[in-house]
Amino acid sequence: MRYAFYISPDEDDPLSSVAARWLGSNPFTGETRALEPAGDFNAAELTALTADPRRYGFHGTLKAPFELAPDKTEAQLIDAFDAFSEECAAFEIPEMILGQLGPFFALVPAGNCPELQDLADETVRRFSPFRAPLSEADIARRKPEMLGDVMRSNLLEWGYPYVFESFRFHMTLTGPVPAERQPAMKALLEQIFATMIGKPLAVTSLALFIEPERGAPFTVHSLLPLGGTSKRKMA
Repeated sequence: MRYAFYISPDEDDPLSSVAARWLGSNPFTGETRALEPAGDFNAAELTALTADPRRYGFHGTLKAPFELAPDKTEAQLIDAFDAFSEECAAFEIPEMILGQLGPFFALVPAGNCPELQDLADETVRRFSPFRAPLSEADIARRKPEMLGDVMRSNLLEWGYPYVFESFRFHMTLTGPVPAERQPAMKALLEQIFATMIGKPLAVTSLALFIEPERGAPFTVHSLLPLGGTSKRKMA
């Protein structure tokens, strides 16, 4: 089993509903549905182009998926999660926009958000003791030979290249989209997420997702409010 700490809207948040319809999966319930044609895309093409974010569930990564260290238990992880969520304050990302990270599309902050950076940094640090060392296969999958010195060091020390100064928050909406299909995808996503683009995103909770076994869909194990009373949702 692997665990991951994500930012995720509440299950009843409009963004969660729109994202679940777009991806054809609900990480809170584990339910999936077949995608329908939309815009300039048929159902099969949309299904292929959203396969990766569908499996991971709609989210923004704070601490990438990890296996538990041999000397740690899930109960200890949950206790630490409870304490951490109580310590952290809710905040707002002032504006989310549709962005493109290479061939991938995602919702991203329009500008810097110090509160978001601080939460991401502290999440990585706080839960690093719970992370088992990466396997050689996991390291190879990240292609360390293609990373710069800082990101390669991050990968080996923290289990993920994109932390601290390399962190770029994004809520992934597609896998890699061929260059010739990117204008059509951009137009479709601008239509689907129109009510969320250009608007703030309230970060009021922190989610713990789980992957029961490698390759399985990720689901919500727990969703805890920042600085509030537990409202844990179990997968």
